[in-house]
Amino acid sequence: MYNEIFLALIVSLDTYLAAVAYCNSGIKIPLLSMSVISLISAVVLGISLEFSDFIGSFIPSDLCRICGTVVIISIGIITIFKSIIRSITKHISQKGELSVRSDKYGIVLKLYLDDTAADFDNSKILSATEAAALALASSLDSAATGLSSGFSGINPLTAFLFTFTAGFISIAMGNITGKKISSLKHDFSWVGGIMLILFAFFGI
Repeated sequence: MYNEIFLALIVSLDTYLAAVAYCNSGIKIPLLSMSVISLISAVVLGISLEFSDFIGSFIPSDLCRICGTVVIISIGIITIFKSIIRSITKHISQKGELSVRSDKYGIVLKLYLDDTAADFDNSKILSATEAAALALASSLDSAATGLSSGFSGINPLTAFLFTFTAGFISIAMGNITGKKISSLKHDFSWVGGIMLILFAFFGI
């Protein structure tokens, strides 16, 4: 159960940071949108865990654990680099030196680098549809983490329930602490990368 809880916390960290960004931008996240974000994140993780368990039935367990460890460490390193890139991109965009195309690939890139970009209509209220777009764009890490973590015997249903609960709580906490965290003017998603690396060494 400890692995499921720790995995849920790792996946929910990005959700918390997104909620912090929204709070700082004055964008409200209604209960329905909170539920949509938490549900999609939990479903993606649960499905990827289930799929990795299926793959594991055809591959020796020791090899699965080694592959899972290597992949999770790689995802952790990528997450740290993504945090650095987001910080640099944010710094450049504040100077007006960066533009993102409005085609479908540009929208995905913008959502990946700027969580608040999901408020497409600038209504300052995140609708359920916008929440779904945000959750899907940020679920790539959840899917990759789930696929590589399933080899460690994590229960998909338990992980789903913990992730949904942790996601909902993380959004609520982001709304409460958003102003204080955002005032630090740093991207803290690198913490998730470090947690993934620790999970690879101690969890698996």
